[in-house]
Amino acid sequence: MIYTTQAEKSRSSTLDARRYSRGVTVMLVLAFMGIFLFLLATIMSYVLTQGKYGRALNAREQAFNISEAGLEYYRWFLAHNPSIMNAGVGLTSPYTYIVNDPEASRLGESTITATANLQCGVVQWVDLTSVGKSDQSVVFTRTLNARYMRPSVGEYSALLNANVWAGADRVISGPYFSNGGIRMDGTTNSTVQSAVATWSCDSSFGCSPTQSKNGVWGSGSGSALWSWAPNVASFNFAGIATNFATLRGYANSTGILLDIDRVKVGGSQQGGTFSSVGASDQRGYHVKLNADNTIDVYRVTGTQGVYSVHTDNPGSWATDYDIITSETYQGHYTIPSGCPIIYVQAKTWLEGIVGNKVTVVAADTGAYTPDIILQNNITYSSGTGSSGLTAIAERSVTIPLVSPDMMTVRGIFVAQSGYFGRNYYAETGNNAVPSAYTSYVKQTQLTTIGTVVSNGRIGTQWTCSGTYCSGFAQRIDTYDRLLAFSPPAFTPSASVDYKLVLWREQ
Repeated sequence: MIYTTQAEKSRSSTLDARRYSRGVTVMLVLAFMGIFLFLLATIMSYVLTQGKYGRALNAREQAFNISEAGLEYYRWFLAHNPSIMNAGVGLTSPYTYIVNDPEASRLGESTITATANLQCGVVQWVDLTSVGKSDQSVVFTRTLNARYMRPSVGEYSALLNANVWAGADRVISGPYFSNGGIRMDGTTNSTVQSAVATWSCDSSFGCSPTQSKNGVWGSGSGSALWSWAPNVASFNFAGIATNFATLRGYANSTGILLDIDRVKVGGSQQGGTFSSVGASDQRGYHVKLNADNTIDVYRVTGTQGVYSVHTDNPGSWATDYDIITSETYQGHYTIPSGCPIIYVQAKTWLEGIVGNKVTVVAADTGAYTPDIILQNNITYSSGTGSSGLTAIAERSVTIPLVSPDMMTVRGIFVAQSGYFGRNYYAETGNNAVPSAYTSYVKQTQLTTIGTVVSNGRIGTQWTCSGTYCSGFAQRIDTYDRLLAFSPPAFTPSASVDYKLVLWREQ
């Protein structure tokens, strides 16, 4: 273009600048509108996603509560049909439970599957699986598992019915309870509870002169977890008493019965009869547990007597016949998987490796009350919970003079009318053990993994004028949490009431 004057040229430049400015403005407006729309879309997407997530979260929470409601309903159902807990007859599984809102309508449903654990034809517990889903969104389900059973004594490290003194060498893991007073000088990591407010601590518990003490007292660690009456209720030991006649019936028909003069497995007699080994502290059975779920049985026909003092009669000497001098091999037997109970109607020496879960009972349906002697180490072939032992003695569960220097016993040990312990043996004096056994008087360490239930005072270490002189120099007690909720058959219960235990989400 040819400009005739300078003014025309100036006007043309101004028009071009205005046109350029308008173009830039339009582009900026479009750019900002694009950014705005992008941000708006992002925010809307976030809001919608959050709303969707919130609805999903609400549906999941509803499903969880519906699943829990299913467990509670089935607990109610089992409580109102007690016959189910005998032989498992009457279980309704799977069962669909509809959950309604009292002020609205249906919220969702829970599907409960129930499986009874039977031993010797008797229910030990019922496993429940509840799958809950909300009508708000059936895509999201929540699954809860629980076990319905009477709480086991296996939940305790020790459950006692007498005054007790836990020495400074004791290391205790797990709840410790006594209906009597407790002097606790050991190391603990859980509750220590006494059912008495005060008790008389005498010289046998290290108090001279006799003094009145709180239910739990001592120099041990963890005193913040100690409690006593009136904040602690007493434990009903009579309620955990085992019905020996009933257990003998199960062993006689489908388990293993070591009778006074014969052996029966699964209801069939093994071989002929023999001279009775029952009703005597000097005879009985020696049972060796094997890792392959079998046992080797010996008839004890001869024992060595040694003098000792028992915890339930500390002022008197008695003669123990716990050292085996002669025995006869009786046989090798497989523990029946459907009824893993061994009933021994005689004094019982016990040792070995536990394969699966088994209950050993030493009891006499007559006047005699036999003991269980922990002859040697008792260990498990598996530490995953598939192995377990419950040993129930009508009288006491004791560790003999001749025992390992570093001894380990695993299981739930129940001394129904007697006590758990190792008697006092003397190195010197008129009542000293024979010289061949002097080295056994003082041993190094006893490790108990499981539970001790004792009607009488327990004791595995003895002091003479304040100095350790017999028993084990150190004791370590640890409860077995795997056995607490999955104990061997007919393990005594800590409560008569059934509860939901082992609650967890799948």
